Amino acid sequence: MTDTASSPVAASPIVSPQGERVGFLLVFLSALMWSFGGSIARFIDNVDSWTVVFWRSVWAAAFLLCFMVWRDGWRGTLKLFRGMGLAGLAVAFCFATASTSFVVALAYTTVANILLMQAGVPLLAALFAWALFRERVAVATWVAIAAVIVGVAIMVSESLDGAVSPIGDGLALLIAVMFSIATVITRRFAHVRMTPATCLGTMLAAAFAASQASALGVSSHDMGFLFAFGVINLGLGLAFFATGARLVPAAVAALLGTFEPILGPIWVWLIHSEVPSARTIVGGAVVVTALLVHIGLEFKRQTRPARAGVTGVPSPN
Repeated sequence: MTDTASSPVAASPIVSPQGERVGFLLVFLSALMWSFGGSIARFIDNVDSWTVVFWRSVWAAAFLLCFMVWRDGWRGTLKLFRGMGLAGLAVAFCFATASTSFVVALAYTTVANILLMQAGVPLLAALFAWALFRERVAVATWVAIAAVIVGVAIMVSESLDGAVSPIGDGLALLIAVMFSIATVITRRFAHVRMTPATCLGTMLAAAFAASQASALGVSSHDMGFLFAFGVINLGLGLAFFATGARLVPAAVAALLGTFEPILGPIWVWLIHSEVPSARTIVGGAVVVTALLVHIGLEFKRQTRPARAGVTGVPSPN
């Protein structure tokens, strides 16, 4: 077996404290963009999930392509696509599967079930990072992960009415697994820019949805919200995540991503006047507190000498 600590691919990238802070902000912004998904979807009248997946993915792909061309030019963009390698293809597949499964799962199961399973993303990411690359996770991160899972469980517990759909819950679990794998790969291959991979993922999702949709025509009303669903919610969120997840440990990136199920109900409350339940408020408070405390500890840790073998710091052996 190859020593993962000495392998140039498997070794954890060394990121400066300033870089980690930027990574924290970008991953949080990705969760913020994704949190608008439920509110935007409430405005869409079209009931065909595959039509929604198609247009959402098309607009997201267009945004990501324009973003890369603006940032790197046409030649630079083509170079990024050619250079993403197998890691980029894997991330593209993960995001295509996750984004498609999210929209389709809403037709089979409750949002609460999806959110509860997505709360397990930090734990899955930490386990994958440890199992595949022996990336050790700090005790504080494990404690924060546990608090997040408990908080989200409290937040959605009132909505769990016992109606179980094997298809819907299976898709919800698939979302968590795919996102966890994408988080770990993005972190482990930090030298690879994953924006083209996320763009390719949206293209794959659009192509598959086109083959499944009964019709692709939508009203001008729906098209406006599908544009926001694709550009703001998915495209901008993916751009932030692909850039920021390269700079922070996989478990921490997934942990920050849990702001999505926390902020989502708040936007629905503010925009659609749906008042959150008492359990939602309590659970959200638990998660936000855990995240803020953990981020504070991370910043404090950055002022101390790095210790080999801890998440984000490679072992010399």
